[in-house]
Amino acid sequence: MIIGVLKEQAPETRVSLVPEVVAALVKMNVQVWVEKNAGETSFYSDKSYMDAGAEIKDAGSIFASADMVLSIQTANVANAKPGAVLMGVYQPLFNPRLMQQWADKGFTVFSLDTIPRTTRAQSMDVLSSQANIAGYKAVLLAASKYCRYFPMFMTAAGSIPPAKVLILGAGVAGLQAIATAKRLGAVVEVFDTRPAVKEEVMSLGAKFVEVEGAADASKAGGYAVEQSEDFQNKQRDMIHQHAKKSDIIITTAQIPGRKAPILITRAMIEDMRAGSVIIDLASVTGGNTDLTENDTTVMHNGVAIIGNSALAATAPADASKLYSKNVLNFAKLIISKEGGLNLNFEDDLVKGTCITHDGKIVNDRVIALSGVTA
Repeated sequence: MIIGVLKEQAPETRVSLVPEVVAALVKMNVQVWVEKNAGETSFYSDKSYMDAGAEIKDAGSIFASADMVLSIQTANVANAKPGAVLMGVYQPLFNPRLMQQWADKGFTVFSLDTIPRTTRAQSMDVLSSQANIAGYKAVLLAASKYCRYFPMFMTAAGSIPPAKVLILGAGVAGLQAIATAKRLGAVVEVFDTRPAVKEEVMSLGAKFVEVEGAADASKAGGYAVEQSEDFQNKQRDMIHQHAKKSDIIITTAQIPGRKAPILITRAMIEDMRAGSVIIDLASVTGGNTDLTENDTTVMHNGVAIIGNSALAATAPADASKLYSKNVLNFAKLIISKEGGLNLNFEDDLVKGTCITHDGKIVNDRVIALSGVTA
């Protein structure tokens, strides 16, 4: 079997496989073809790929011959040969028409952002590996844009109080943001609809802001769920009280297949003091504030609202390394000992991650949330 690795289009800086993972796949009797300069923006040279056992090819050769095509984003992968396996992060719940087009072309599509969030899948969970980096980078970005210090400073000229950071969402990104903000000396408060994360939040030294009456998310496979209108009103009031006292707000809340919930309203932003910063990690699905624009910084009443859902790509070398390991761990489920394709749909991870096969959409979540018929 030939696995082809495409060069991502700007502004994406990551690459699907790094050389050390290429070497592991070669040992599994797989041929790996890497598009010329595919690792350039992640600081992996063509020579490092060749040293790992890959062949450097042009995109046309990969499309014509590769049995499996790896590309983090959707661009160009549709040029693969009929019947090829496509693997990446394709957001199928937001792209049902594209998934249907790929099904019509006979592609078997694995979108790693839909992998079931179970203990067994942790080593393959690209959302978690990339969110970890995003949470870390969100705090660093906030610190660089904030007009004041993060830690407390006591000097002969006077004292500087520590920054107050409010983090909305205590998933992987939120927990990493807590840890990073605490290391920088900030006072951190955290809001999450899941009471189960309170212990984790407090263990990192942050205060947990709790609103009673949240819908049970224990059966949502690790994802957030929509809340009742009554809860949303109580939540909004509570967040408003804490937001207006905050210097930095980092929002991370997303619901699969739905527009991101609005947690920070225009009125809340107008109550924040000038110089404050909001980092919205949910901007690609609409954002958690009324004023968020994806890939844009909006200034309102002196408050910077930075919409950036791609912060992991600002650390492309490590982000690619972690993503690549996720790909390898998942690939082991669908590659035989002889290096051929072995699609075992009895495996819940294979089934849960597969979006299209045999000319149709087969993923239950995509069918249920998008309205596409099987």
